[in-house]
Amino acid sequence: MDSMTRPRPPFLHRVTTRHGKMVWYVRPGVGARKRIRLRSEFGTEEFRAEYEAALSGAPRQTKGAPPSGTLAWLIERYREVPAWMTLSPATRRQRENIFKHVLRSAGCTPYKAITRAMIVAGRDRRSNTPAQAKHFIQTMRGLFGWAMEAQLVTVDPTAGVKKPKQKKNGGFPIWTTDEVERYEQRWPLGTKERVWLDVLLYTGLRRGDAVTLGKQHVRNGVATLRTEKSQGEITVTLPILPVLRGTLDAGPVGDLAFICGDRGKPLTKESFGNLFRKAVRAAEIEGKSAHGLRKVGAVRAAEAGATVPELEAIFGWRGGRMASLYTEAADRRRLSIGGMEKLANSERTSMDAPLHKVRPPGRKSK
Repeated sequence: MDSMTRPRPPFLHRVTTRHGKMVWYVRPGVGARKRIRLRSEFGTEEFRAEYEAALSGAPRQTKGAPPSGTLAWLIERYREVPAWMTLSPATRRQRENIFKHVLRSAGCTPYKAITRAMIVAGRDRRSNTPAQAKHFIQTMRGLFGWAMEAQLVTVDPTAGVKKPKQKKNGGFPIWTTDEVERYEQRWPLGTKERVWLDVLLYTGLRRGDAVTLGKQHVRNGVATLRTEKSQGEITVTLPILPVLRGTLDAGPVGDLAFICGDRGKPLTKESFGNLFRKAVRAAEIEGKSAHGLRKVGAVRAAEAGATVPELEAIFGWRGGRMASLYTEAADRRRLSIGGMEKLANSERTSMDAPLHKVRPPGRKSK
């Protein structure tokens, strides 16, 4: 890099060894005794990164660590900053999965060489699974958004790249009353599988929050819990309904979480999802998930007249969009039923009009 040769940056010294090899050192600060050797080739981006790290006192790159200036190096730095650490554990796991594939294909690429075309190509390679393509865009946007703030890049290659359009299929299918009854028959009170169902059904919590709900969250019959998806910014307050109280009393429940596995051990969000699917299949129910039970609760509350603010308080939503979907659907159902009743009443009370005029008696037709 010419900018590092004329003039030579401060505190950078060149030494020729007795074997005739040229070596570069940084002696940070006037009068500093300790000097730091730079091992990258002079004039490269890696050399500049080592030089700046030596001046700032940043930890030296350990053996086996990714070379400075690569995309792998940038991802490692991203994992150390608040922008990453404040993400929810579920979001970090999701993005780590994306990074695993990105590092495999482009980890050695200089991060400053990543272009918008590369991001678009990465999205399009995942086009068969639109959800994965969307997560890829979100992950890379988070990475380069932080890099822009840290002034590590001057151009965000994710800017303007659109997320793939996903088919509107109504999302997770909602459970029917018959399916809930079938599950209850297969898993009666006193089984851990019944606890799983009723915690989900009578709290409306997401799977990641349901597995953490326990005795410590309940005071005077009311559960208070900070939600995982909102990074703890939203607190939901839920009364423990009598039907759920009866299920919890019958158990079995864990010491710190109502939902538990064998021997009362707590479950992660992922392991609970797998076990719950097995319990659902054992009840001869196909294609239904834990999230579908959350939708049952939302539908029931909306049809009972719950308002948008009330639904948001129960289910931890914000912005009104999600809650409005349920209230609007409930309103349409009520209006449809009311309209059909009016139509039926109208048909019973109306009289058929005569098809022909009736002549008064005694008059002859002309």
